[in-house]
Amino acid sequence: MSFALHGIAVAQGIAIGRAHLFSQTTLEVTHYVVTAEHRPAELQRFDSALLEVGQELKDLERHIPVGAPAEMAAFIELHRLILKDDMLARAPKQLIQQQGCNAEWALKQQLELLIAQFEQMEDPYLRQRRDDIWQVGTRLLKALIGQPAPSLPPHSEAVDSILVAHDLSPADMVLFKQHPFQSFITDLGGATSHTAILARSLGIPSIVALHHAWDIIREGEMLIVDGMAGVVIVNPDTQILAEYRLRQEQWHLERQKLKRLRSTPATTLDGTSIELLANIEMPDDVDAVKKSGARGIGLFRTEFLFMNRSDLPGEEEQFHAYRQVAEALRGLPVTIRTLDIGADKQAEAGNIASTLNPALGLRAIRYCLAEPQIFLTQLRAILRASHFGKVQLLIPMLSSRAELTQTLALIEQARHELTQEGLAFDPKLPIGGMVEVPAIALALPLFLDQLDFLSIGTNDLIQYTLAIDRTDDAVAHLFDPLHPAVLGLIAHTIRTAHKAGKPVAICGEMAGNPAMTRLLLGFGLREFSMHPAHLPEVKQVILKTSLTDLVSPVKRILGTYDPDRLEEAVNRLNHG
Repeated sequence: MSFALHGIAVAQGIAIGRAHLFSQTTLEVTHYVVTAEHRPAELQRFDSALLEVGQELKDLERHIPVGAPAEMAAFIELHRLILKDDMLARAPKQLIQQQGCNAEWALKQQLELLIAQFEQMEDPYLRQRRDDIWQVGTRLLKALIGQPAPSLPPHSEAVDSILVAHDLSPADMVLFKQHPFQSFITDLGGATSHTAILARSLGIPSIVALHHAWDIIREGEMLIVDGMAGVVIVNPDTQILAEYRLRQEQWHLERQKLKRLRSTPATTLDGTSIELLANIEMPDDVDAVKKSGARGIGLFRTEFLFMNRSDLPGEEEQFHAYRQVAEALRGLPVTIRTLDIGADKQAEAGNIASTLNPALGLRAIRYCLAEPQIFLTQLRAILRASHFGKVQLLIPMLSSRAELTQTLALIEQARHELTQEGLAFDPKLPIGGMVEVPAIALALPLFLDQLDFLSIGTNDLIQYTLAIDRTDDAVAHLFDPLHPAVLGLIAHTIRTAHKAGKPVAICGEMAGNPAMTRLLLGFGLREFSMHPAHLPEVKQVILKTSLTDLVSPVKRILGTYDPDRLEEAVNRLNHG
């Protein structure tokens, strides 16, 4: 019987193959009393399991395949840190000693307590971290019980298989990378889960949050995974199968055609050159930037150097990372954004106090100015790297003139220190500000005289304009890039920057969405920065666009406030 399941699409594409169920049987844990004389041995058994799992994770990290996304190593390191944390490494041992229970039972009680605590957290991103706790705890339980790890099919069979799992941990994903499945689908997970992040890095069609797929789907059943619609079709009939095989072929052909545009300049039909840049998180992402044909890096998110670790990266570590990217780009621009932690991006060593509204709390430039020594260390590293390439410095989440004044004073202090120490840097390092808060968009003259360029972060600008937490699934449907207020702020920022003779770019999700490309071109945008994978589609739209044809329809769009009419007008702009 054919039927469909609906979930959250986290990576686009179409996959067709046989189901392989990733067996993760629920662990049955018995409870028994351990007498006082046998408790030392029980504690030793728990310690041995900790060592065994720690070694498993180390082995997985050592055997990460060449070409695997950088996030894999970071997520495995996070699981190693969780394993070492007192909440798993010590709390169960205290229960063994105090209650006289066996190690498995003590661990299960502690796991259930931790999961309950994480589920009560209001922040959706932090709430999803309960999955990491459960995955590490389950691995530890298996070591205590002596249960082997879930099996994967032979390499040759995996090529035609779709992995079906209740959940997948980062460690599981390393195994997955070694077995080239067509796709994977899971019952758990969300748009910000580690599984979703890794799926996007691997570039394979994937769907999460299917809820009951692992229980319903049987081993070997034919599956279609539609990574655009977020639909899994189980046991499709011959007509549906033939239709999706045609769609899959068309998808692959389109991908191949887009790759041919790599060396083609991004120029409109009427001869205007458009700069297409790439966003990166880590130095290793530079390879993808080069393959995409990007003309530089418009956003280097440096906070990823600070995440999934118990210490802070020092000046030398940061300097080498920034220098590596600057040298690899060989004279092309590299825009390095200063540390933007807080809200949904946390650094363990950041010491940010919890708050009911983290997106409105101590994050980005607010955090850096509250921790001037951490900030000064990063500024010195960026300045030193500027000697080795065309580096620009970008300040996130500015909202007041005082923040900019304090930041410029610290940059000047860093310059003075480096000069005194005889360390080289670019004395004319361009300094830019991010337009993410409506306050800066509405009061640009306060900032433009002190900044060399602007970059619009549309993700946060939409969030703060519409008062919507972009990580909260309950209000995700209200996150609207086409809201008249959002479009008005973006158009106003671009127009004002151009009048002041300042370059302006967009580095948020809107920049990489081809459905928004013509609209943004019509606003006057000439610089886009996006994930390298999205660049060919955006370039294709640019090559087919005449700027003179956009003037009248874009003017009408900016004067339209009815949501239905606004959506229709944008559709006509793209297909008219």
